[in-house]
Amino acid sequence: MVDESKNIEVSDSDLESDSKGQLIKLAGKLRDRRNDLNQMASKRAGKRDELNAATREKVDEAQEHREKRDELNEQVQEHKQKRNELNAKANELFDEVEGRKSDLELDDGKGLEELEEEIEQLEFKQQTEVLSTEDERELIEKIENKREEYRTRQEKLEGNDDLEGMVEEAEEVRSEASQHHQQVTELADQAQEHHNQMIEAYREADDIRDEADEMHEAFVEVQEAADQHHEDFVRVQKRLRELDKKEEKARKSNREQEREEAKEEAEEIYQKFKEGETLDTEDLMKLQKTGLL
Repeated sequence: MVDESKNIEVSDSDLESDSKGQLIKLAGKLRDRRNDLNQMASKRAGKRDELNAATREKVDEAQEHREKRDELNEQVQEHKQKRNELNAKANELFDEVEGRKSDLELDDGKGLEELEEEIEQLEFKQQTEVLSTEDERELIEKIENKREEYRTRQEKLEGNDDLEGMVEEAEEVRSEASQHHQQVTELADQAQEHHNQMIEAYREADDIRDEADEMHEAFVEVQEAADQHHEDFVRVQKRLRELDKKEEKARKSNREQEREEAKEEAEEIYQKFKEGETLDTEDLMKLQKTGLL
């Protein structure tokens, strides 16, 4: 803030009533105060410019974070798209595997090891138990059916070795999709971090800009006071010039009056000289000075 107690005010009555000496002192005070205020205004302008430069730096920093965030978000979208495409492909492969299993009925019935165990149990029963002809016939028929089921299932499995390859491919595709998902997560975290830094930089820029605006207001206040002191200084100088002109005019008037009086006196002396009176040295000098001799 401007210390108004140090400011100097000049009224029209001061200009009219103050003596020339008082006005000269007043002009000096106005000039000194004006120079002090201009120096103060210059410092505040410099500080304001520094703050404005710092604001621009923070805005540039925020823009850099914005650009990096947008770049990362683009990468996130690319990895999301790739992840979704791979997941869709993996789902198709797994659906195809399940479909082929269903067609081959590999998901139904008993496994080869279980069938083999059942056949062994039936054969052991045939060898160790005393059975009637009818029961033995039924047991033999049951054993043959199990063996036939075993052979059929074994042939289906042996004829579909590529099924495991499809499962492996589906799992590889799913794994690749997971890698892209991991990239999505990591890049999204980085993008969020740049977003947070962008927000913080903009906030700091706003704070610095507010400080710069306050400093500009302080600069304007001081500069206006300096301008007012300069205007008053010019007013006092103008008044001094007016007084100088008046004094010069008065001096000129006095000189003319003195010359007129000297001329009149010389004419009287010259008239005495013409009438034959004797002139002294002083009278002769007065005649010479006025050009009558």
